[in-house]
Amino acid sequence: MELKIDSKNFKQKQDSLYNEALNNDDYKALVKKLKLSEDEAKKNTIKLFDSLEELSHCKNCSNLYECQNKVKGYVYFPEMKESNLCFSYIPCKYKKKAMKLAESKKTNQSVLESAKLKDIKITKNRTEIIKWIKEYYDKFDPYTTNKGLYLHGNFGTGKTYLLAALLNELKNKYGVKTEIVYVPELLRKLKENLSFVGDKLYYLENVDILLLDDIGAEKVTEWGRDEILGTIMQSRMNNGMPTFFTSNLTISELEKHLSLTKDNEDLVKAKRLIERIKFLTDDIELLGNNYRE
Repeated sequence: MELKIDSKNFKQKQDSLYNEALNNDDYKALVKKLKLSEDEAKKNTIKLFDSLEELSHCKNCSNLYECQNKVKGYVYFPEMKESNLCFSYIPCKYKKKAMKLAESKKTNQSVLESAKLKDIKITKNRTEIIKWIKEYYDKFDPYTTNKGLYLHGNFGTGKTYLLAALLNELKNKYGVKTEIVYVPELLRKLKENLSFVGDKLYYLENVDILLLDDIGAEKVTEWGRDEILGTIMQSRMNNGMPTFFTSNLTISELEKHLSLTKDNEDLVKAKRLIERIKFLTDDIELLGNNYRE
């Protein structure tokens, strides 16, 4: 069956739509910016309005999760390429930031997975933690060792790398399963997908050695504190599972942090969590230069 197009009627509709579009200042400004001829603007009026709509969404958007565009994190964008008008989906500033962060995490994850004790840089301020790590490694027994470490200090001193190196060595020597979890990301992902909570909690409660990285950097909610972190710690404490923590906060500072939620202050529940951490770990402070800089 041959498709017949009424070209005269089509052109009339195109002209009508274009004439109506000329009442829109944003449309006229976009046509002028792209230096489009009248004929080219007519042919692409619908697409240009699609772009304007998505660009308007971006103006009022404050984060990636509020994105109203057809492709989340991207905007339908017009640009001239070799005198031709082209439309493509380009990442918004929040998507670019997320992509950059994801790439950074990927690189950081690779560094942590390859960390070894022999590669640790020995400095004066690391004397106590290196001594602790060596003794822990030498005395570690996969059947009886039940304590970990709460390692705290200023930004960028290598806290996560040091403990990752220890966990890697224990994994290689004894075949134990280890897991490093960035606490703020853990809570965010579980909140986004509640159906995932049960399986994830079971895994974190039972993995042989767990490192809860950067506790204290998360936004405190009663749900995250009591239902997620509290549940993980209680289970690991009951079962004698080695658990490690890194933080920029001292134990007392962490207690204050955990007590404050958006709606109230609960010192009792925060103290309950802190007591679990104290039961699970030794406490060492690591101060020094920011190696990230």
